[in-house]
Amino acid sequence: MPVKNPALRAASIVTAACAASLVLTAMPAHSDPVQAPPGATDTVSRETSAVEHPQGKPGPLQGPRSGRSSGAPAAQTLSPITRSTVIARAKTWVDAQVPYSQSDYRDGYRTDCSGLVSMAWNLGTNAWTGDLDTYANRITKSELRKGDMLLFHNAANPVNGSHVVLFESWTDSSMTSYIGIEQTRPHGLRRVIPYAYFSNSGSYIPYRYKNIVEDVVTPGDAPVAGNWDGGPAANVGVFRPSTGQFHLRYDDGTLTTIDWGQTGDLPVSANWDGTGPDNLGVFRPSTGQFHLRNDNGTLTILDWGQTGDLPVAANWDGGAASNIGIWRNGTFHLRNDNGTLTTIDWGQTGDLPVTGNWDGTGPDNLGVFRPSTGQFHLRNDNGTLTTLDWGQTGDLPVAANWDGGNGAPAANIGIWRPSQGRFHLRNDNGTLTTLDWGQPR
Repeated sequence: MPVKNPALRAASIVTAACAASLVLTAMPAHSDPVQAPPGATDTVSRETSAVEHPQGKPGPLQGPRSGRSSGAPAAQTLSPITRSTVIARAKTWVDAQVPYSQSDYRDGYRTDCSGLVSMAWNLGTNAWTGDLDTYANRITKSELRKGDMLLFHNAANPVNGSHVVLFESWTDSSMTSYIGIEQTRPHGLRRVIPYAYFSNSGSYIPYRYKNIVEDVVTPGDAPVAGNWDGGPAANVGVFRPSTGQFHLRYDDGTLTTIDWGQTGDLPVSANWDGTGPDNLGVFRPSTGQFHLRNDNGTLTILDWGQTGDLPVAANWDGGAASNIGIWRNGTFHLRNDNGTLTTIDWGQTGDLPVTGNWDGTGPDNLGVFRPSTGQFHLRNDNGTLTTLDWGQTGDLPVAANWDGGNGAPAANIGIWRPSQGRFHLRNDNGTLTTLDWGQPR
């Protein structure tokens, strides 16, 4: 049988050095997120050592004694702030080479390590390492995402023995070093830092600001994959929410456009009726419904899921037809042919789900793509894990049988890179096939 797979839409470490040892979240309707200042760069410093500096005490916002301003918006206490805005605000101090000081202020914030984090988070007050944790929730290392912090508060020597860093991104999938921005002498730096820091590494604790929200993504193309033309290999395509259209690529490179869905929908593709080529569908988060298109163009609606869920589709139970499901906070909720529910725990917050027949036998399998590490974590029939490095932060995953023309029975993985409008597909032998399809965003 043809491999069935879903199509998904997905919807630095900045370090603030002061001393010592050196996730879509809904936004309140009444409060707009703080916007990022323009012009922040991506320069990474070559500095590779810790610098010891003291930090000032907590206090209210101050006038900019130096008379300088980064252009960052005035503080709005406890306002939601996006991850990208946190990083952009921190970069303004790096770009301006703001000098380190316990007693000087910029944009109202003290220009030491905890002052930089206070400014980047737009706290509206000058916090310090002794109380920054009260503005955040503790997380794990694997959950770190841009805008989070790594905090070391040394109660025995709080002023001269503590430090805090903001997290932007891992340097690679090993998660042994990250890019960060810190306020240090002589001025703020953005640089590669070994996890968790140069020294006292075991004392740093990851935290996430309570009011951080996910970046607002302008609706754009979302990747989809399936065997639409009945050929030996699967094809790729995109769903364009702005027009409610699927733009499908066939084996010969031609385009087929099908009207199905609307803005806000998330695409899926699999063989709903168990015959012929794969079919198209969308999951509508606003209603928790799947709108599935059959071979004859008729509509089947299934209630399954809720707002915030990510859709999947494949043949879970080995029957003739494919099934639908959703992935919610590390758990797959799968609908079987008889309408019953199967739940499987796989993945963590921030992952993006995929499905496909990884081993070429039996029912289709589950998996997740982890953007923070650029890795696919695939679940085999016996529940074991296969990890494949493929992709990077910002990529959206796909899975299907790209090289089925070679008689290969197993599904392959791939990603669609929104910044390029390009598919990067992994073949059975590990080689890369790239296809330009869809509009970059």
